[in-house]
Amino acid sequence: MGDRWILAIDFGNGGPKVAAVTLEGELIRTALRPVSVHVGLDGAATQDATEWWQQLLEAVREVVDASGVDRDALHAVAITGQWASTVTVDKDGMPTGPVLLWADTRARPLVKEILGGPVSVSGYAPHKVLPFIRATAGAPTPSGADPTGHSMLLQRTMREVYDRTAVMLEPVDYIGMKLTGRAAATPASMTASWLTDNRPGAPLGYVDDLVRRTRRDRSKLPELIPTGSVLGALTAEVAAEIGVAPGAPVVCGVPDVHAAIVGSGAVKPYETHVAISTTSWISARVPFKRTDILHSIATIPGLEPGHPLVANNQETGGAALQWLREQIIAPHDGLHGGGSGIGREGMAAEGLSPSFEDLLRLAATAPPGSEGLLFMPWLNGERSPLEDKHLRGGWLNLSLRTDRAMLVRSVLEGVAYNVRWLFDSYEKFLKQPVPTVRILGGGAQSDLWCQIHADVLRRPVEQVADPRNAQLRGVALWARICLGELTLDEVPALVPVAQRFEPSGSAAYVEGYAEYRKLAGTLKGLYHRLNG
Repeated sequence: MGDRWILAIDFGNGGPKVAAVTLEGELIRTALRPVSVHVGLDGAATQDATEWWQQLLEAVREVVDASGVDRDALHAVAITGQWASTVTVDKDGMPTGPVLLWADTRARPLVKEILGGPVSVSGYAPHKVLPFIRATAGAPTPSGADPTGHSMLLQRTMREVYDRTAVMLEPVDYIGMKLTGRAAATPASMTASWLTDNRPGAPLGYVDDLVRRTRRDRSKLPELIPTGSVLGALTAEVAAEIGVAPGAPVVCGVPDVHAAIVGSGAVKPYETHVAISTTSWISARVPFKRTDILHSIATIPGLEPGHPLVANNQETGGAALQWLREQIIAPHDGLHGGGSGIGREGMAAEGLSPSFEDLLRLAATAPPGSEGLLFMPWLNGERSPLEDKHLRGGWLNLSLRTDRAMLVRSVLEGVAYNVRWLFDSYEKFLKQPVPTVRILGGGAQSDLWCQIHADVLRRPVEQVADPRNAQLRGVALWARICLGELTLDEVPALVPVAQRFEPSGSAAYVEGYAEYRKLAGTLKGLYHRLNG
């Protein structure tokens, strides 16, 4: 038998990314398959779980065929990916309707019944939100863009789908069910439902009062098992489809933020990473349970008891650069082509001109601060540090001198300013300074973007090796931890740092951030009038 290996699955918003990974966390081969997405004017954001599964099988087959791994030496299967989305399935595990994504806001008026009142703060009536905060440290979002809103939407406007549904699953739990035949979840995967008691020492289980308050049907909630459990064995049917031996343990899926903790190598309490993926976030393991409802920051169930993770989310991170490439860039400056939309149908292949590398090279020719040009990356509203789905993106301070290089660089800078905006609240949440951060995600492949983050955050930024695949490495190592073969303390030695970027002290970024910080408050009324 050949060397043992792990099948790692990262099911992000753009589609499944999979890898064959050695037991030491080295990626042997990766594959990505895009999936379709529907974004409607009514706030709809949906995908197709059947397409998910078919694209995943294709990606896994490519990895198995092209990597040269021993098909009989599969050691384990590990799953991570997007969260706060809802997959509805029937008693046979077949989807009953579209996947309701974390960006679907159609339930906004419905969740007011659960969360709102005559006196509300950030959309929450204090007497309605406090029971959630006491038990979970968080609460459903007033935007309706989470499983609570999805459940309300299904009950009120998609009743046929709801009635045919046996269980409502998070994406990672849906993939786990398809691999093993078992529909189960963990406190980590169910984080965005805010139904588990996350206080230290609390017993495993759903909180009856919170289930009642969210108007969830208990019979449609998945079985709850401890985070880090083995969900089951890879079925013979799926093993035959992907060309490997059956029986490998499939570890319960975890959200991408959990995989990023391990994949960043910053695993000690308070050690912080910044992720620049489709969305962006800042997180660390911490030894406390805490909530900052005004800035949408809270602790969530962690990798193990006693150390929750800090959770927050910015709706648009690396997606801002993708949007610029796919929707705005025209054939000038020697850059030709581009896509015509989002999702599988409208995406231009990454290698086609203008590639992301083309755009980044162009951005490097513009001066820091882009001559005062400011970009707001709120293309889908915002969650942290301000919950406001009415915010929108755009440029300010355009002039006749503004060229495409400055437009591209300002997008990179705008995302970094947005991270700094959250970072200021994040440090206050920790109640201690963060001297250094790790950076990962697709956006962290760019040395320029890493340097901009160091300059805007005004502290050293460490770029993990192969940052785009950090979560694949992380979830593969997490599987070994769950199997008792590795400890968290041993992880940093397996996660190399590629480069360290020191802040330059650029005055342009000090001035740029000072102005950026005022924009949401200044423009709030305009955005609410246009998008309310």
